[in-house]
Amino acid sequence: MSPPLTVLNLGQRKTKCRTWGKKNDRPIPGAAMDRVSVLWRLRRRVKRGFVCMALFCVAMGFLYAFCAENSVTATDAIFGTKARTRAQLRHHWPGVERVLRGASGNPGSSVKQGRSPPSLPASNTSAKVPPHAVKGDGHGFLSRVVTPFLGHLLEIVRGTGQKKEGAVGDFFRGQASLGQVWNEEMSTTMLSKRLKKVVQNYQAMNKYGVHFERLASRRRQRLTGEELLCELKDKVAVTSLTPDLPPFSELSWGSQLPPHLVTAHLGPYKSCAVVSSAGSLKNSGLGREIDSHDAVLRFNAAPTGGYEKDVGTKTTVRLINSQVMASEDHHFLSSSLYSAGTLVAWDPAPFSSNLAEWYNKTDYPIFKQYQKYRLLHPQQPFYILHPKVEWQLWERIQENMAEPIQKNPPSSGLLGTVLMMSVCEVVHLYEFLPSRRKTELCHYYQRFFDAACTLGAYHPLMYEKNLVKRMNRGTDKEIYQYGRVTLPGLATLNCTAPRVH
Repeated sequence: MSPPLTVLNLGQRKTKCRTWGKKNDRPIPGAAMDRVSVLWRLRRRVKRGFVCMALFCVAMGFLYAFCAENSVTATDAIFGTKARTRAQLRHHWPGVERVLRGASGNPGSSVKQGRSPPSLPASNTSAKVPPHAVKGDGHGFLSRVVTPFLGHLLEIVRGTGQKKEGAVGDFFRGQASLGQVWNEEMSTTMLSKRLKKVVQNYQAMNKYGVHFERLASRRRQRLTGEELLCELKDKVAVTSLTPDLPPFSELSWGSQLPPHLVTAHLGPYKSCAVVSSAGSLKNSGLGREIDSHDAVLRFNAAPTGGYEKDVGTKTTVRLINSQVMASEDHHFLSSSLYSAGTLVAWDPAPFSSNLAEWYNKTDYPIFKQYQKYRLLHPQQPFYILHPKVEWQLWERIQENMAEPIQKNPPSSGLLGTVLMMSVCEVVHLYEFLPSRRKTELCHYYQRFFDAACTLGAYHPLMYEKNLVKRMNRGTDKEIYQYGRVTLPGLATLNCTAPRVH
């Protein structure tokens, strides 16, 4: 009797399996084995190549950032490209900056911000820019997870991370019952090794042909705060360009310049606020106090939208540098940020040049942008500072310092302060001298950290702060608690009385 069909089928299947097993156990021919081996080795090498290339690109990115900060200077990211002027972040690595700032578009600016303010500076100049593009508070995966890690790592490599309060060394002078306030005896000897090198490099440069040897012949006797104020009144003439000045009197567009000086148009005001763009304004709660003044001056691309509680809403004057005017990132011609109040622009001229020479050799195309803006906004008051104001002010700084300062024009902060002192009875300057909220955050509307924003690099900012601290008529407590400096209007000074040394 024959076995069941099912058993027979199972046996056949087992036989087939054994047959296939024997067939697969046969050795592969040599030529085929060589082909498999070569393809496997190629795939493995390609994978290794991709991994190595990725690691190389990451390493080179951080190395480039580090070298850019040290061989060129850390603060090109704050004070711009080309001539290393003003608060704008540099554009040499915008992709990295945008990721680290968490912004999908143009990050906020100086600067530049800024280079500050990358994109240096960096456009938060328009009210239409989304909040995360200004504050750097992105909502994507890179912003929430990768950005903090990469940002912290890059800050470590570049040495620009935020320092804790109390770790600032000799930059501030402490009092047991008060805290730490700006040390008016600051000098390059008190700077970190990195910043000292940066400042010394700028001190050795002389792009504008500055010749000032008065300090070399004799060390000047230290002046009091009142004497410094009288020097400003006697030797710094705050003036602006008018159509009757050559070469503008011979140019077709010269009639676009206001016929009167900026000091005749502004004021007189009783109390004025000069609001810096410092990061220490963040979480200050000073907005209501700032808006209580008769006039408020702001700088460059510093916004008020979204920061009203800390910086207020009022803008009477906005002082802008020529780099902001020329930068496409700042949308100077179209942004509503610049449409409020009176605009005052400035651009550094060579130290001993006349207006005709400066007109043909500006740092940035200030006159070209001025003409375009005037055609678009013919009713808005718009002035250009006379370049001699910058160098007269620079001489006052250098004469009152015991060491050579940078041969570059003063910062917008000091220029704006002196401008308002010319039209106000009293001026309150906010966070020019940092308060107890002192930080290396460059601007309250950006996420970029560098001590050079406080201590200066291109501009002689450290020395400017020394003078402002000496001229302050307020108390150290006001500086420490509110970041507020009180300066008198120049018209209120009595400089005819004999000076006692």
